[in-house]
Amino acid sequence: MLRWVRQQLGFDPPHQSDTRTIYIANRFPQHGHYVPQKFADNRIISSKYTVWNFVPKNLFEQFRRVANFYFLIIFLVQLMIDTPTSPITSGLPLFFVITVTAIKQGYEDWLRHKADNEVNGAPVYVVRSGGLVKTRSKNIRVGDIVRVAKDETFPVDLVLLSSDRVDGSCHVTTASLDGETNLKTHVAVPETAVLQSVANLDKLVAVIECQQPEADLYRFVGRITISQQTEEIVRPLGPESLLLRGARLKNTKEIFGVAVYTGMETKMALNYKSKSQKRSAVEKSMNSFLIIYLIILLFEAILSTILKYAWQAEEKWDEPWYNGKTEHERNSSKILRFISDFLAFLVLYNFIIPISLYVTVEMQKFLGSFFIGWDLDLYHEETNQRAQVNTSDLNEELGQVEYVFTDKTGTLTENEMQFRECSINGIKYQEVNGKLTPEGFSEDSPDGNRHSLMKEEELFLKAVCLCHTVQINADQTDGADGPWHANGIAAPLEYYASSPDEKALVEAASRVGVVFTGTSGDSMEIKSLGKPERYKLLHVLEFDPNRRRMSVIVESPSGEKLLFTKGAESSILPRSKSGEIDKTRIHVDEFALKGLRTLCVAYRRFTPEEYQEVGKRLHEARTALQQREERLADVFNFIERDLELLGATGVEDKLQEKVQETIEALRLAGIKVWVLTGDKHETAVSVSLSCGHFHRTMNILELVQHKSDSTCAEQLRQLAKRIKEDHVIQHGLVVDGTSLSLALREHEKLFMDVCKNCSAVLCCRMAPLQKAKVVRLLKTSPEKPITLAIGDGANDVSMIQEAHVGIGIMGKEGRQAVRNSDYAIARFKFLSKLLFVHGHFYYIRIATLVQYFFYKNVCFITPQFLYQFFCLFSQQTLYDSVYLTLYNICFTSLPVLIYSLFEQHVHPHVLQSKPVLYRDISKNAHLGFKPFLYWTILGFFHAFVFFYGSYLLMGEDTSLLGNGQMFGNWTFGTLVFTVMVITVTMKMALETHFWTWINHFVTWGSIVFYFIFSLFYGGIIWPFLHTQDMYFVFVQLLSSGSAWFAIILIVVACLFLDVVKKVLYRHLQPTSTEKAQMEEDKGSVSSACDFAESRHRGEDNRQLLDPASPPGGASLH
Repeated sequence: MLRWVRQQLGFDPPHQSDTRTIYIANRFPQHGHYVPQKFADNRIISSKYTVWNFVPKNLFEQFRRVANFYFLIIFLVQLMIDTPTSPITSGLPLFFVITVTAIKQGYEDWLRHKADNEVNGAPVYVVRSGGLVKTRSKNIRVGDIVRVAKDETFPVDLVLLSSDRVDGSCHVTTASLDGETNLKTHVAVPETAVLQSVANLDKLVAVIECQQPEADLYRFVGRITISQQTEEIVRPLGPESLLLRGARLKNTKEIFGVAVYTGMETKMALNYKSKSQKRSAVEKSMNSFLIIYLIILLFEAILSTILKYAWQAEEKWDEPWYNGKTEHERNSSKILRFISDFLAFLVLYNFIIPISLYVTVEMQKFLGSFFIGWDLDLYHEETNQRAQVNTSDLNEELGQVEYVFTDKTGTLTENEMQFRECSINGIKYQEVNGKLTPEGFSEDSPDGNRHSLMKEEELFLKAVCLCHTVQINADQTDGADGPWHANGIAAPLEYYASSPDEKALVEAASRVGVVFTGTSGDSMEIKSLGKPERYKLLHVLEFDPNRRRMSVIVESPSGEKLLFTKGAESSILPRSKSGEIDKTRIHVDEFALKGLRTLCVAYRRFTPEEYQEVGKRLHEARTALQQREERLADVFNFIERDLELLGATGVEDKLQEKVQETIEALRLAGIKVWVLTGDKHETAVSVSLSCGHFHRTMNILELVQHKSDSTCAEQLRQLAKRIKEDHVIQHGLVVDGTSLSLALREHEKLFMDVCKNCSAVLCCRMAPLQKAKVVRLLKTSPEKPITLAIGDGANDVSMIQEAHVGIGIMGKEGRQAVRNSDYAIARFKFLSKLLFVHGHFYYIRIATLVQYFFYKNVCFITPQFLYQFFCLFSQQTLYDSVYLTLYNICFTSLPVLIYSLFEQHVHPHVLQSKPVLYRDISKNAHLGFKPFLYWTILGFFHAFVFFYGSYLLMGEDTSLLGNGQMFGNWTFGTLVFTVMVITVTMKMALETHFWTWINHFVTWGSIVFYFIFSLFYGGIIWPFLHTQDMYFVFVQLLSSGSAWFAIILIVVACLFLDVVKKVLYRHLQPTSTEKAQMEEDKGSVSSACDFAESRHRGEDNRQLLDPASPPGGASLH
């Protein structure tokens, strides 16, 4: 029990060793001293709460919020001491806010529980006691042999033992894990692959040793020891043997596997991403404002307490004849009395802190986020994908972006590769009519003639056809000679690949005569000019981002052992010792200048002795349990050397539509765009120029190919000097990965100075973590700019998570970027609408919402403070406690919520066509100190007008009621409250530009509701109320004509100055947004006139119109 508690608190991790030992079918050793390892059960738990801990855990989380905790303290103070207002006044709003939030979070968690129960209760088949037993998914234990049938999802992480195929292979799709829809092949070790029946598997005696669970989907290190008669066979296990929970079995009838990781230790569960913990700038501003208002509150309470005691220093005020003190009061401690009075004033003024602000902001964010998903302009018809919101906490941050970091492939480009050119043995070739034609050589032969390939060309194409991870659609490989149509013509094979480059190259090779026809067992089959050839696949040296290449070792039909390698030119050319290296390097650079993606292809022949050494080293590295990756990397480097260069390929990746216009719009909006890509320097620069990231007129500075710290620093200093001296308006900077890591190591500040003076920066040859480092560098710079990262692949995830706002593109490189992003869109061009329209609106709405909330609470509480000067600081409340409670909950809450959901201060088309308007809201312009000060002063001004206006008009003459009755303090307080409700509601109406029927309904409805409620509340004797100070007060107030006159006069006096200020500023110092609003108004008027005029205008006259001057407003639509 103690150990379990320690584990839960994180002091005693359950896995003490680095590896786990799994006995297949749980056949543990029979000797007595063996202690089985403890493993997690197979339940998936994505929920946050249980029935038992929901209330305490949820309350704890909610009271961590400053405002909630503050109101709890106030509520407790009201319960403990004699305060002027009822504890209900703070208790009810607090209870309302806590309850609403708890219901929302409880409902969300209930849905998670429901989903978990569905998954955990799914039926599965397990081999036990010599037969198949049906059980629930949650009952699977580590070591169980599980059977999975075609199209079923794997219930645990399994090591593949056998399949219905003789070679023990199976096909799997991991779309739900990483979004890759291509089929991946997994293979069992030969010794277990033959065990295809339950009876045979039940006799298997084997032990698996593997690493402890980790989140990396593509990494698995283990080995299996199989006991056969007297010998023990050891085989390596890698990612190709591991079937992940959540993946689906395809094109395979059934498989058997042994459970190695279960429940929350499966790779899928370890990859669960908790909700984004990013906080927006608005939330930070809100907390700063709360602290300022807390200081105002404390100041008012302390001042009131001091003034009370200063007043009571005079004998006649200390104990007037009508209010004598008791003996207990005379003898009590003065310090305790002072503290008690201070707390009483604190309670009286506590409503200056708006508790309902948080709940309104949450509702605004949650409901407002639906508009992005509903926006048809962000819907991509071809792929049937709409925009997706993964977190609603950052909506307004979309309006504050200063830097955009974008990936290139799949984000700016389509990630649809087309083979364009290749270089073989120093000669450039192009594909013409399905034939490989040397550059400058025109092919006039008719299509029917088969083009014969030279030896070098054939070897190059064979290398392309053998060195890849491409799969063929299984339905097409059933026939012995490949697929055929009824008329005897071969159907083109349908290839699947995780890399679009590989697919494009294999398809191109098949068009020019060397066709990859599939794999069977450990053989790869190709047809070279119609002649079938079979190569035995001996080893695959998988691609990794550090090596930047992949290789296969095959045995040719003649028995030769060959290594085929392809990869980036920077990783192949230095390892090549023969072939046309210099010519190929020139060709690769030429391809890159055209914006093509380049790969180099090379090969190596092994002598029998060399191959024996290679096989031995590979086996040792692959069966190592410790440092397997490092050992494999060393062996791969040993194998991939002394290469003979065959040539290079150039594949084009088409730009997405409207990329150029989007980048230009971002630049006009004052947003700096950085492109971070893994491509080589020349390719990246070429694409940057074609997509408008770099302009032809731009002065392009380079910081590339630096190997030492000193040269990098010197170059940086020269660039900084050039920027100062050159009078070019715009500079662009190109940095590569190696130079960047040098620059970030010692010369961060100098590098940042250079970058900030460049209007466009391009970083090429970037590793995924370097992308995140660059984002973090800018994010934490002294200016603290708001950053946005956008990408489509798994290599962009770290950058997306690092930036303030992360956007995933629903592209062809899987769904990992989308899963880890805050927002997801289908195309890069949608970014402009997302920022300039949605971001702009969200920011304006929430900025007004936050400041309006503080304004209306200043209006609410300041009259309470002023009233104390007229009641000897006796803590008498000005308003009835029911009004205190309902002011923020009912009377003034809806107009601002509806405003914050629907407000459009400028037409969306205008915002999108004039990106420069985005600059008006940048750097948190509407939530800075100046606007905050304006709203606060306005609140105090209005409060003074309410109080002293009512006092001057009504307070002196107390017999102004229609029936000659006295005008009491409750009537006075109600008059102030009535004026206040009308004024703050009308103030919201003045701020609203975009009126819908909902706005009209809640604005006028709130005022009407206040009047109806007050008539009912004061007009009836309610039996459950302890006292009813307000009985008939409101009815009598409204029966007085002078009261109506006072209400109208005070409301007009308050808002008149506000209107005058708006008009003057709008005409004398208009912002770009206000100019756009005025143009929009004129445009709508002039387009109406144009429409009327055009009905009377003849066709001939229409042709005479000057196309350069469209009618007013046309440019806005």
